[in-house]
Amino acid sequence: MTSADELPVLRTLRELAMLVERGRHVFVRWSHGPEADLKDVASTDDLTGVRLSGLSANPLEVEPWWEDRPIELWVARRLYDYSHLPREKGEGVRPWVLNGRVTGRGPDNEPLVRDVEPIGWIEESVIDEARAEVARQQGSWGPLRRDRK
Repeated sequence: MTSADELPVLRTLRELAMLVERGRHVFVRWSHGPEADLKDVASTDDLTGVRLSGLSANPLEVEPWWEDRPIELWVARRLYDYSHLPREKGEGVRPWVLNGRVTGRGPDNEPLVRDVEPIGWIEESVIDEARAEVARQQGSWGPLRRDRK
């Protein structure tokens, strides 16, 4: 496995969207990174402490109902919806992209993935870009965890 220091860094929303356009089974995970996660390859349910069947991740793959809408907007929403996690999970938590195989669903209906292949880190500026893209939209749209601290 490539070490976390050797992973490429995705620096723009467009770069991430192009990656999503090219690949299948692409996910984003918010954690301390692949080296920490791949030692055990299982997440734990925060509420119950139950060990899950894989790593909790959020899919980036575009759903067919999205049709020909901009992939950058799709990816922006996927990032924006979980951008609260670094604040909630603590120091050193950041997003990274991976390929993986879904083995089940977690307690929040998130995919649990195994056979993880790290692709790259997502730079903080991409999250800022995602927030700006969401802010430009006409509808009401907020992250899943709306209580800002």
